[in-house]
Parts: sequence; C-alpha cells; structure tokens
Amino acid sequence: MGDNRNYIWDNDHISARPEYSYIENWITEKAKVIDLGCGNGSLLQILRNNKDISASGIEISATGVDICKKRGLQVSPGRIDVDLRQIPANSFDFAVCNVTIQMVMNPEVVLQEMKRIARCQIISFPNFAFLWQRLDLLFAGQMPRRLLYGYDWYNTGHIHQLSIKDFKRTASALGLIIRDKVYLVGRRKMLFPFWPNMLATEAIFLLGKSR
Repeated sequence: MGDNRNYIWDNDHISARPEYSYIENWITEKAKVIDLGCGNGSLLQILRNNKDISASGIEISATGVDICKKRGLQVSPGRIDVDLRQIPANSFDFAVCNVTIQMVMNPEVVLQEMKRIARCQIISFPNFAFLWQRLDLLFAGQMPRRLLYGYDWYNTGHIHQLSIKDFKRTASALGLIIRDKVYLVGRRKMLFPFWPNMLATEAIFLLGKSR
C-alpha cells in the first residue's frame, strides 16, 4: 500500500496539476518567486519557462531537492513550518505553498513566514468541508477517503483537515487579505462559486498584507 508521508520523487517529469494555470495567471513577469514545499520543482519550472521568474524553493524531500537541482533550480532542503531566518523580510514578490499547508505540523507558521518574506502569498489546499466528505462521515461513520486520493487515514500526509472557512478566518487573524480566489470541483473551476465551503473540493487564494 502506498504512503505519501515519505515524500519520495521517483521521476523528473513536469507534472500538470489543476492549480498551476491559475497560479501562473497571478504571477507577474520576471517576479521573484519562492515555492515552499516545491516537490520536484514542476511549478517553478513552468513559471520560469512561461514568466521568466527568478525561482527559489524549499523542499523537505531529498529526492525532490535532487530533481530540482537537476533542473537548475535554486532549491534548499528543509522544513517550511519553521522560522525561515535565513531569508530576509520582503525578499520575494510571491511566496507559494501549493497543496502542502495541510501536510505540515505548524501551518500558521508557514503563513506568518510567507507574509514576512513576500509581498504576495499564494496558497492552495483541499477543502475537507466538501459536501461528500460530510456525507461520508455522517452515513458511513468513518473518516472520509474522497480527498485522500487512494490513501487511508493512517498513511496520508494530510494531518490538518481544514475548510475554506477555517482558512479565511486564520488568514484574517494573521493580517492577510484575500485579493483573488479560485474554487475547484475536481479539476474544473467553479464558474458560479455558490457555497464554496460545501461544494468546492479545492481552494486557491492570492493574498496580500493587511498590516
């Protein structure tokens, strides 16, 4: 059985995730971008190719760091949910954390550090308040697997199951404002974002500093 807590990258193919195109739309040409939890560097590579960004990253997986370095990306090994004291304040135009914040021990620290080191912050995460998640728990009486993508409660890297409402409340408390947002159902954008906390499977937010 698979285990996505091991963070083992065994190929160097550019992956194609549904968030990438929306994140790319928000990134400006030649921006300085850091990707926290950048995996094998696929997003950074796409942004470098299409937006000519100055790309940096931090990744906990040694195999991910190796692939990033083979791509010529400036990626350092390490955790992202700690004080990133090696990075001066306001060093970047954008800090990105793509479908990773639910996998770290201290997600609030990730947000605080993203706010400190970058002018804008881009966050995406699965919405565990999705309607079918709720119904699975209500009627089956067990932890839902719909957003675990083939894993189980004990071998998934998802350790903080947050909702869109949870995230909005936390972002506001940390002095972050929402500048733009995209809600997905599967791989498709919700054209009419009605009750996203119940009907969206994933959220992507562009944030800025309110203070």
